[in-house]
Amino acid sequence: MGGREVSTRDWQDWQGRRVTVAGLGVSGIPAARVLHGLGAVVTVVNDGDDERARAQAADLEAVGITVRLGDGATLPEGTELIVTTPGWQPDKPLFQAAAAAGVEVWGDVELAWRLRGRDGRKAAPWLAVTGTNGKTTTVRMLASILEAAGLKTAAVGNIGVSLLDAVLGDETYDVLAVELSSYQLHWAPSLRAHSAAVLNLAPDHLDWHGSMEAYAADKGRIYEGNTVACVYNAADPATEDLVREADVEEGCRAIGFTLGTPGPSQLGVVDGILVDRAFVANRQKQAQELAEVSDVTPAAPHNIANALAAAALARAFGVEPRAVRDGLRAFRPDAHRIEYVADVAGVAYVDDSKATNTHATEASLAAYDPIVWIAGGLAKGATFDELVQNSAKRLRGVVLIGADRALIAEALARHAPEVPVVDLDRTDTGAMSAAVREAAALARPGDTVLLAPACASMDMFANYNKRGEAFADAVRSLAAERA
Repeated sequence: MGGREVSTRDWQDWQGRRVTVAGLGVSGIPAARVLHGLGAVVTVVNDGDDERARAQAADLEAVGITVRLGDGATLPEGTELIVTTPGWQPDKPLFQAAAAAGVEVWGDVELAWRLRGRDGRKAAPWLAVTGTNGKTTTVRMLASILEAAGLKTAAVGNIGVSLLDAVLGDETYDVLAVELSSYQLHWAPSLRAHSAAVLNLAPDHLDWHGSMEAYAADKGRIYEGNTVACVYNAADPATEDLVREADVEEGCRAIGFTLGTPGPSQLGVVDGILVDRAFVANRQKQAQELAEVSDVTPAAPHNIANALAAAALARAFGVEPRAVRDGLRAFRPDAHRIEYVADVAGVAYVDDSKATNTHATEASLAAYDPIVWIAGGLAKGATFDELVQNSAKRLRGVVLIGADRALIAEALARHAPEVPVVDLDRTDTGAMSAAVREAAALARPGDTVLLAPACASMDMFANYNKRGEAFADAVRSLAAERA
């Protein structure tokens, strides 16, 4: 990969520096407060001017930070640096104005990276993870493994825990497990991780990045400057291509993970055992047992892949095999990620509301057979032909909900015309209860009713969590009726 442009400007002394923070929210507010605490003259610009934004602005203004609401396009006079929240697209007028004025733009991750080790603090190495799907689960698995090894760590970044808090807080860490989105990586030119993984690549957020090529390039930035290992998915050649293109430190190794038998410099699965042929003395002839497939919860194929990626990063950091096993055994996934809800009349009900795109949903569907599939919501520009083609043989039936359900119905008609489809023409929150009942009518003992929507939730629910909760509530009501 071509080298990223990295500033050589001295940003050690922040006193009096004029910094603009683009956006409020979970990353903008901490960034503004940190910069203000360092002595910078901070102005926050924000597109929105609603009640919540005004309350946030009032809190910042009370400590001396200037906030401009409803004006995210104009570059404040004298700005020397912009620190942006991840959601702001690169083509916004503010950034165009910054480029014309020669003003650098950083994200909150870049700011955290620059501030690590400040004031004599120990700068903890970063083990970083990105990918279209599975990032949060993998980072949490990794943190569990590191903790089992007796290391002081935290799962931070896009997982919802501020990197700035981890870097500048009172805790001192041995190593950080860092989830990074493509947005964050776009604005992090000087990041250099100890080791990093790209789990998979599929079209997502293309409206933000502009193209699949740009999206992949931003994901690939996670490998730049890695010192020990670049971990890639052997089943996804695009991830290995990103390793080849990366400019890494001398001696940094490419480490693959696979659900099959691993080759040298890979981790994989043999007879139900997770094994390592990368971090052993003789990787041509030896393999180290790490854990059993049954140690991973849930033991769905894509979750085994997550576990192998987490294990690879931990092993790159020198973690012993026993800690990999113990960490995986201790790990429990977040809610609404292939979460078993109940068994009703011999049918299993599984909540994967977090499957908000086709790539995640295909992985979820691959874990069960046969399936009554509950799907639909906001498609976000997605198409469903490939998903349906690849999963049709597993489908007992389909129940469709949500605003863009017709797109899935059309794909089913083209590629799985024999599969019964119930189209619920409603988008109210009560539709989930009806969907579960329709799914129960289609299912037979031994089947799995799977909520894996392949769509965003905001047409019907506040978020995917609320959608998953509605599904679980409906399943529990059904179970109570049939008890």
